[in-house]
Amino acid sequence: MFQRKAATRLTIVLAFASVYFFWGSTYTAIRVATAYMPSFLLAGIRFTIAGAILLGWCRWRGLRLLWPGKTMFIFGVVGLLLLGGGNVSLIYAEKTVPSGLASLIYAATPLNVALIEIFLPKGEPLPRRGWLGMLLGFVGLAVLVWPSMQIVLAGSRNLLWTYAAMLGGTLSWAVGSLVARHARVEANSFVAASWQMLIAGVVCTLLGTALGEWPSVHMNRPATISMAYLVVGGSLLGYTGFIYLLEHVPAAVVLSYNYVNPVIAVLLGIMLLGERPAPTEFGGMAAIVLAVFLITTAKVGAKQAGGKTQER
Repeated sequence: MFQRKAATRLTIVLAFASVYFFWGSTYTAIRVATAYMPSFLLAGIRFTIAGAILLGWCRWRGLRLLWPGKTMFIFGVVGLLLLGGGNVSLIYAEKTVPSGLASLIYAATPLNVALIEIFLPKGEPLPRRGWLGMLLGFVGLAVLVWPSMQIVLAGSRNLLWTYAAMLGGTLSWAVGSLVARHARVEANSFVAASWQMLIAGVVCTLLGTALGEWPSVHMNRPATISMAYLVVGGSLLGYTGFIYLLEHVPAAVVLSYNYVNPVIAVLLGIMLLGERPAPTEFGGMAAIVLAVFLITTAKVGAKQAGGKTQER
C-alpha cells in the first residue's frame, strides 16, 4: 500500500481545472461522437477502455483490486446507474438536442438527489433555502423545455422520447449517486471507480452488440479524436481529479462543478459547434445554476448546524 502525498495548492488547482473543464467539455465531445457511433457502443467502448486503464494503474500502485461479492455487486449497480443509464441516455439525447441544452438538463440532477433524499428513511431534510433552490430549478427547467414542448405538442414524438431519455438519465444518475453514498464500501475510491467504469462498459458493449449496433460504428478521424478525448479527458483526468478533490477538499467546494460544467458546455457549444441558444435558454441556465448553488450550500449548512461532518 502506498502513502498518499499531501495536497499542494498547484495540485488542487489542476484538479479543479480538470473537473471543471474536462467534465464540462465532454458534452461537446459526445455531440461530435454521436454522428459516428450509436449510444450503447459509444458508452461501452469508452468506459471499457478507461476502466481497464484505471484498474491497471490501481494494480501498479499496489491497491487491492478484488473484494467480496457484495462489494463487487455494489460497484456494478453504481456503475450501471451512473455510467450506463446516465451516460447512455445523454448520448441518445445529444443525437437530437444541442450539447449546451443537454448539459443544462443534466445540471439539474442535484434537484433529483435532494428530492429523493427527503423521502428516504433517515433522509436529509431540505432547509428553506434548499426549497427555494428546488422551486427555482424546476422553473428553470420549464423555461428550457417549453420551446421544445411546443414542437412535441405539434406531434414530434421523437423529441418527446429525447426529453424522456434525459429525464430518465438524470434520475438514474441521482439514484446511482445515492446508492454510492449510502453503501459505505471499504474499497479505495479509485478502485471503485475502475470497476464501475469497467462493468458499465462491458455491459453496454454487450447490449450494443445484441442490438446490432456495430455496423453503425464509423471510426473515422472525428470519432477517434472524440473517443480519445472522452476516455482521457472525461473518464481518466476528469474523474480522477474529482476523486482527488474529494479526498483533500471539503465536499461542498467540490460540488461547485455542478454549476460550472453547464456554463463551460454552453460556451463550448457556441464556439466549437455553432450552437445558438435561444435567449430564454440563457435565463433557464441562470436559474438552474443558481438553484443548484442554493441546494448544495443549503444541504451543507444544514449538516453543519446539526453538528454533522462528512469525511472522505
